[in-house]
Amino acid sequence: MTMIDKTHDPRATSWVEGADSHDQFPVQNLPFGIFKRDPSDQARVGVAIGDWILDVSALAADLHGQAKAAAQLATASTLNPLFASGNAMADALRSALFDLLTNSESRAKLTPHLYAATDCSLQLPFAIGDYTDFYTGIHHAENVGRLFRPDNPLLPNYKYVPIGYHGRASSVRPSGGTVVCPHGQRKMPDADAPIFGPSQWLDYELEMAIWLGEGNELGQPIGISDAQRHVAGLSILNDWSARDLQAWEYQPLGPFLAKNFHSTVSPWLVTSAALAPFRIAQPPRPEGDPEPLPYLFDAGDQAKGAYSVIMEVYLSTAAMRAAGHAPARLSRGEMRSMYWTVAQLVTHHAVNGCNMQTGDLLGTGTLSGPSKDSFGSLLELTEGGKTPINLPNGESRTFLQDGDEILMKASAEAEGYRSIGFGECRARIVG
Repeated sequence: MTMIDKTHDPRATSWVEGADSHDQFPVQNLPFGIFKRDPSDQARVGVAIGDWILDVSALAADLHGQAKAAAQLATASTLNPLFASGNAMADALRSALFDLLTNSESRAKLTPHLYAATDCSLQLPFAIGDYTDFYTGIHHAENVGRLFRPDNPLLPNYKYVPIGYHGRASSVRPSGGTVVCPHGQRKMPDADAPIFGPSQWLDYELEMAIWLGEGNELGQPIGISDAQRHVAGLSILNDWSARDLQAWEYQPLGPFLAKNFHSTVSPWLVTSAALAPFRIAQPPRPEGDPEPLPYLFDAGDQAKGAYSVIMEVYLSTAAMRAAGHAPARLSRGEMRSMYWTVAQLVTHHAVNGCNMQTGDLLGTGTLSGPSKDSFGSLLELTEGGKTPINLPNGESRTFLQDGDEILMKASAEAEGYRSIGFGECRARIVG
């Protein structure tokens, strides 16, 4: 497990303008991403520092050892080469960049390679080979189950098996784009047959994205005590969902068109190294719940396998933006609501010998909390569309409409350490 080191010192400051007061990207963070300065530019690796992006590919001559070798991989258009052999090279690079960005003598050398983030476009951090979405938010699972099975909201396997399904990697997009409202079949409860058309129950899901670094060979499982070193880091994930399509199609094999049309991720990878101070104990299971099977249990993982990460969802309608109104916060949740740890998800995914690959994306599933102000989807907030939510400008919503924009934010917080953020996960619905 990554250790606390100099890069987590809350007293550390940077010479980069605005970095010390930045609520997302102070020098204690240094997330990796892929950026372009203009559409014709070559995509390459950058690191966020305040409102700036540092072009890592230009720094190899000023670095040494593993950090130099890592910077030489930064000309690639994805993070895959940097993380393919594990986290060690990226960690060495992050540490070396921390030294440069906190040493004022490096200012003249690095300033030509700093670009205003507003002048750059951000790409997906990895070339995604596969995408699996889990269902680890137990409050979400209970809330949704209660809508359809009031007397038995959780199925018998939930507390034994980390439930997941295979998603669609090709439709994952970085923050800042548009989402075309999906078409498909939907059937109302009192109708004799389904109809085809655009979804009327379009929803978001507040999740975190788990990015895989080093993979494993086909037929070789990943043990629970070894799983965390395969995790490159985290970002925010919005797994858009068409609830009316989902209700009609999900039996017997699960969601299909209701989920595969679009998923949005925040473009910055907050590394496992940066998140080391924010690892916390996995919350104890309620009395009477079964213990994890032995292959899913590790004492160290239970002691430090959860994350102290706060997550928020905001909605901005077309009318709100036209009037100059700020987005309205819909809910605030936490990663600690995960019933399973990140390591347990990785281990379970590979326990049958499934080969995980660099750049694979694992979604946590919707992370709702125990109270309504922490619910991570409109399906829950509106009780299945029965109770509209009222917005500050007088509008109301049961599900999303054309022109609505969903913004998700997240921050890692722990006493005694500088909070770090994940940037934005934002997208707008179009017809």
